[in-house]
Amino acid sequence: MKRVLVTGGGGFLGTAVVKQLLEVGCTVKVAGRNSYDHLVRLGVTCLVGDIGDKMFTEEACRNVDTVFHVAAKAGIWGSSREFARANLDGTVNIVNGCRKNDVGCLVHTSTPSVVFNGNSIEGGNESLPYADTFLCDYARTKAAAEQYVLENSGDQLRVCALRPHLIWGPGDPHLIPRLIDRGRKGSLKIVGDGRNRVDITFVDNGARAHLLAAKSLHQSSSISGRVYFIGQERPVYLWDWINDLYRELGITRVERKVPKVTAYMIGWCLEKMHRLAGLKKEPAMTRFMALQRACSHFFSHERAKEDFGYEPLITIEQGKARLLESMRQ
Repeated sequence: MKRVLVTGGGGFLGTAVVKQLLEVGCTVKVAGRNSYDHLVRLGVTCLVGDIGDKMFTEEACRNVDTVFHVAAKAGIWGSSREFARANLDGTVNIVNGCRKNDVGCLVHTSTPSVVFNGNSIEGGNESLPYADTFLCDYARTKAAAEQYVLENSGDQLRVCALRPHLIWGPGDPHLIPRLIDRGRKGSLKIVGDGRNRVDITFVDNGARAHLLAAKSLHQSSSISGRVYFIGQERPVYLWDWINDLYRELGITRVERKVPKVTAYMIGWCLEKMHRLAGLKKEPAMTRFMALQRACSHFFSHERAKEDFGYEPLITIEQGKARLLESMRQ
């Protein structure tokens, strides 16, 4: 692994992957919608374009031996076509770009949402089937993309898919800012009984899992065509974890609760209203959001440990300390 392409390399997880690749001496280029000054200063080549564009992805995959496909359209609301173009079409283009350019290894960033059927998952492993009903286009298109990647593994192109859950840490532009904003506004409510446990993934641990998987792909084909859940040393009680963070930041604890069924029905109604009105703004509640906040969803990481030696180097407590320090600065 010497010459590497990272799609979405300017994003939160992508940047962490890029920095770790540079630390081990790789030459790195990233493909994204913008040029990223923080990466250019590190000697990274930024290719500006849309991975939904076949010609762009073919060119981006030239002269590399490894591709980390981290780019995706995340979120739970928006245009179905935009999700499909970014998450499915973009993945198809990356796989075909790898094949055309004789790229040897591809690590695809997926999500545990591809197996979430709306019920609690406690310690589930990679034998879980894909969900048969998807409540958001993100999960639906990521499931289709993951399946396409795995179906295209072979002697010419070794591939695997990683499913890190709830990535967080310093510089997080998504999860932590949303939690802080809603906490300060007092708009967040516990859905269900508040005792659901979830996996979380400190960003540097998630990036390390990507490098370990790529290294293993280069060494042998044993993990090619396989998928892996990635997370911390243990799941956390979601609402305790949020309230611990709020306490450190001087934000009032979340105490108010709403039953899961009530939150689900509110989400259903708001989705209908937003679609009828043609609103692009995300509803305050959706069905997917209600179930994610109420259900447990944590997984076994034994396969990643056994197959390529993944274990989180940064603990939950260490990660929180780093996050808080970065916020204070």
